[in-house]
Amino acid sequence: YFNIRNRLREIVGASTNWKDHQQALAERASLSQNLAKSQDELPAKTMKDSAIEAHLPLGTQPALREKYLNYHNSVRFGRILEDLDSLAVLICYSHTWNEELQRSPLSIVTALVDQIDMRQNIIFPDCDIKFTGHVTWVGKTSIEATMHMSQVLFSNVLDATFVMVARDPENKRAAFVNPLKLEGPEEEAIFHQGEVNKTRRVELSTASLLKVAPTAEERTLVHSLFLNTLDTRTVSFRSRVLPPNSMWMEDAKMKGLEICHPQERNIFNRIFGGFLMRKAYELGWANACAFAGGRPTLVAVDDIVFRKPVEIGSLLLLSSQVCYTEGIHIQVRVHTEVLDPLTRQHNTTNVFHFTFRVEKDIPAIVPQSYGESMLYLDGKRHFDETMRSQG
Repeated sequence: YFNIRNRLREIVGASTNWKDHQQALAERASLSQNLAKSQDELPAKTMKDSAIEAHLPLGTQPALREKYLNYHNSVRFGRILEDLDSLAVLICYSHTWNEELQRSPLSIVTALVDQIDMRQNIIFPDCDIKFTGHVTWVGKTSIEATMHMSQVLFSNVLDATFVMVARDPENKRAAFVNPLKLEGPEEEAIFHQGEVNKTRRVELSTASLLKVAPTAEERTLVHSLFLNTLDTRTVSFRSRVLPPNSMWMEDAKMKGLEICHPQERNIFNRIFGGFLMRKAYELGWANACAFAGGRPTLVAVDDIVFRKPVEIGSLLLLSSQVCYTEGIHIQVRVHTEVLDPLTRQHNTTNVFHFTFRVEKDIPAIVPQSYGESMLYLDGKRHFDETMRSQG
């Protein structure tokens, strides 16, 4: 399984030494001449061309197990996120690989994690893990890769869908990728689902609460939440009372900071997307754990968008917020931004959405401000979407 990172370095000609990275990047710039002028120039590839199977030998290599073990004697899911990200990139390079070239002129990077659905509650640390995956949809410059993870005791542990984008060797502009040749009705159905996924993402983006007002039903919900917090003695808009078995949203936050060192770089000498996902997941998990007063179990990861690359040397600020609760479920949103210490400017890099389950009673989360109410509704939308996809 370790061969995946090494294979990616070979494909793009990345240096293993940080001090050589500038020269390696300069050498990649010359590969621009190998880029296609249009998608029509590129040969169509099949889903089998990108099919990959990789093994993580946790059961047979105890030394490796230490890296993946958590204190509950289960597998650290943050590490699995890192592995899925690397595998998705390799799947896309397999789809676009040109045997006549020594190195790929494409810079393939993660655009978003569409969905990760957990099919089992626990990942066993003493069983080998098998990852399989292939390309399931292709646009002009973007590729959807779907992956499955299994262990000996379970046929399927999780399903994951990533969307990657192809850029030029210097990662400055979009680049064309090979079209997908569909073989048979089963592959046509898989590709159609990729189209459905794309349409759904566009619709969710268009209806974002950052762009348009909530629906009538959502407005009624926000108003009922507001009425539940009014102090009946004062009958004042300003006097608010926390209902029983509840917690103000303001009190369900957690923050973190990462200094982005060269060790966490990807093959293009930016911070590895899997590392960002692991750090966001671990903060979100800790936030849910502190909120619930018990150990949360991951149900799904949903709609992680990579807005900007994170440069080495950045100060990465992570903010986690419990934004919605329903029954035994907790919806957590983690927002990450880069702080430039010289200009003091903040730039959002990622937003993460995690759904957790806790086997005990949990407090209801209650927004106070209008902004918090929008976070609450956004959390509800993500939770409802997760339940639909798993239902």
